[in-house]
Amino acid sequence: MNSEPPVGKIDVSKPHPARRYDYWLGGKDNFPSDRESADMVAEAFPTVRLAALENRSFLRRAVAYLADEGVRQFLDIGAGLPTAGNVHEIAQNIAPESRVVYVDNDPIVLAHARELLNSSPEGATAYLDADIRDPDRILSHPDLNRVLDMNQPVALMLVAIMHFMTDDDGPYELVRKLCDALPSGSYLVMTHATSDHLSAEELAENNAANQRSGVPFRLRTTEEFTRFFTDLELIPPGIGSVMTWRPGEWRPHPRPEAVSMLSGVARIP
Repeated sequence: MNSEPPVGKIDVSKPHPARRYDYWLGGKDNFPSDRESADMVAEAFPTVRLAALENRSFLRRAVAYLADEGVRQFLDIGAGLPTAGNVHEIAQNIAPESRVVYVDNDPIVLAHARELLNSSPEGATAYLDADIRDPDRILSHPDLNRVLDMNQPVALMLVAIMHFMTDDDGPYELVRKLCDALPSGSYLVMTHATSDHLSAEELAENNAANQRSGVPFRLRTTEEFTRFFTDLELIPPGIGSVMTWRPGEWRPHPRPEAVSMLSGVARIP
């Protein structure tokens, strides 16, 4: 793993999605710019902290499901700062031989990446300092190909990352390129913030808040989200709220509009 980067590489004056998400989850690895940006979003979407928690809960359930189904390799792009229940911890608790590659582009995540590398002896983990907008760098990275066997199924985890890709980033093309690089029997796991529950006025307010926050953001409808899964085999219950994807034991749930996060898991044929 690369050595810890100098503090000078971390631009604390600009908010970053990973650090903002850490703030919403109650973490401590964030700066005033991140908290200010996060609070701007919360002004238009007061339940954003709940959405972050439910999104994380979905990730844990999805990884456990895939590990139970025999998946032993995971590529987690937009991994964010380490927190309780990282992908390798969940997968290796079920199958110690599981192998996980994490990808993020924030120097502070790299500084904490050693916490993502405490693999079981039977498995392996790696951390790549890379951006999803450069899929070729990710797919050709020697550490990825050292840890993952790209001839065997891989679960591509794009959890709460694609809503940071505007239309100018070519989000559908990015996801397709990553999926096309994976063998048959792999999986795509995605969550995405949605505008489904917003009126035109509320959407305009939300878009304005996101613009003020300094972090590019693009809410998408269920129809727009579904396009990411074109030609893939959706796993029941299909596309819906992160709260309703194989929720396990019953517990009281907030209303879907309070979370406003879509999810889907699909097999790559």
